[in-house]
Amino acid sequence: MRIQDLPYQDPGVPDARSGPRFLWWLGRNQLGGQFKSLAWGLLHFTSVAGLPFCVGFAIEAVVDRSGTRLALAGGLLALCGFAVALGDTFLHRAAVTNWITAAARVQQVLARKTAQLGSALTRRVAAGEVVAVSTGDVEKIGWFVEAVSRFTAAALTVVLVCVGLVFYQPALGIVVAVGVPVLALAVLPLLPRATRRADVQREKAGRATELASDTVAGLRVLRGIGGEDLFLERYRRASQEVRHAAVRSARMWALISGIQVLLPGLLMIAVVWYGVGLARDGRITVGELVTVYSAVMLLTYPLRHFDEIAMAYSFSRPSAKRAARVLSLERATDTEGSREAVTPSGDLYDPATGLLAPAGCLTAVVCGDPDAAGRLAERLGGHAPEKGTSALLGGVPLDELPLDAARTAVLVQDKDPVLLSGTLRELFDVPASGEVTAEEALDAAQCGDVLEALAQGSLHAEDPLDARITERGRSLSGGQRQRLALARSLITDPEVLVLDEPTSAVDSHTEARIAQGIRSLRTGRTTVVFTSSPLLLDLAERVVLVRDGEVAAVGVHRELVHKEPRYRAVVTRETDEEAAVEAAMDSGPKGRKATLSDVLDELEEIEETA
Repeated sequence: MRIQDLPYQDPGVPDARSGPRFLWWLGRNQLGGQFKSLAWGLLHFTSVAGLPFCVGFAIEAVVDRSGTRLALAGGLLALCGFAVALGDTFLHRAAVTNWITAAARVQQVLARKTAQLGSALTRRVAAGEVVAVSTGDVEKIGWFVEAVSRFTAAALTVVLVCVGLVFYQPALGIVVAVGVPVLALAVLPLLPRATRRADVQREKAGRATELASDTVAGLRVLRGIGGEDLFLERYRRASQEVRHAAVRSARMWALISGIQVLLPGLLMIAVVWYGVGLARDGRITVGELVTVYSAVMLLTYPLRHFDEIAMAYSFSRPSAKRAARVLSLERATDTEGSREAVTPSGDLYDPATGLLAPAGCLTAVVCGDPDAAGRLAERLGGHAPEKGTSALLGGVPLDELPLDAARTAVLVQDKDPVLLSGTLRELFDVPASGEVTAEEALDAAQCGDVLEALAQGSLHAEDPLDARITERGRSLSGGQRQRLALARSLITDPEVLVLDEPTSAVDSHTEARIAQGIRSLRTGRTTVVFTSSPLLLDLAERVVLVRDGEVAAVGVHRELVHKEPRYRAVVTRETDEEAAVEAAMDSGPKGRKATLSDVLDELEEIEETA
């Protein structure tokens, strides 16, 4: 896989049962790149390891005064130098390619999972954790995948050099062959502790990232209530915890690195001391001693990759664990569905609550519990957060449709829609019927002042649609973001549009105009609005009160306000005491209208009974 061929047509189905299994799956899917990196790594490391033999051969040629052998040694040195440069260049190229392609694969499977889960993702996993997995964790995972092939090449080279030294000079070669495994395995007892400290550091860093993400997302609200200093202090404490954990982790890795410098040095001292004695006794030549010494000295280079692979694994394991946790999340219903990918039409009906939204009508739903309203809105769109009875569109269960078909038929805009950075034109570049233009959608959502504000902030944008929106629309007010999101939903012109509190952040005058715009633009289309705003309810053709998980009343706004106390309590924000007084006023003794005295007497009786 080449970098220019990214993204993958199909990144595959990850093994998300655990972090190590996910890493193994990722490595298996990049075997071609791993073998290429291994081949170049072997060329590079063996060429480096071959330099001492060339030097020893040259020294013996000088001692023997052989010009031919000296020229041959020079040629071999030049050949090894060229192979070292060639191998290093293409090893780096292959390793970086493995890193980038592995990270791209992880990002693609994460993006696919995010698209499948939709808004349910942030309710099951903290938004900060999703950000941490998609950024820093992806790099750590890619680092380990890239380091595996280089470590394998280094390990094979060490084995080849040790075997070669045993045959080249058995007396010293055996010392090296015994000492090198000790060098490689000496730090193993320290690795579990280093891994635990790295896990703690990553956990605290992830927590700090989550806190920072949540603080930035709610900065406008925090400033409104004067809470930014409190959250800043929390982040400062979390940041200090990360620093302390990082220092403790760095100390352990510094100890491991120090050991891997100290032990090879001790091995070289032992080789030189023993080799000098052998040379004095005439058992080895000076060239052989220089060869073995140089080989031991150069072995420290591939041995460094033992330290790197241990560090890469210790950092990537918790990252892979977090990625696997996100990737293991499943929708309540099958993404592929069991029915043909068709777009049904007709009445929208929820058997669980008895809610019916007739085709072509504007139906308003009043639900006193915002969380219950959000779950019901998701179920109406075929995105149920848990298994249960499916909503029906034209008698077709939405949960049995493929995910893309269900989303084409029913579009759900939740109460906290997200605006991605880019231009307005890019914001409105969504699948649409083509029947509704951007201008019509913006006009219905009352976005005139939003366009003016964006145009003033984008001096080089001649067309307001070319004005840029900052990340998540942070430069806009809550009402402006809400209206742009509504315009984006309107321009798609779906068969069924479900809006969850689309005007909660706008003033009453703008809300009245938006209500009229939605009704006018969606004429002949099925629209369901979850709201408690009288301005929207008054324009709805059908109003449904959902209470305790079932439909409690159906009618129009003016009728329900006068006849249904539970509806009136939600819409007018009536307190329980006010509702009790009004009910008592309406049911006086012997069927007459109760007087204030009757109400007070009844309230006194209730207090005495209690």
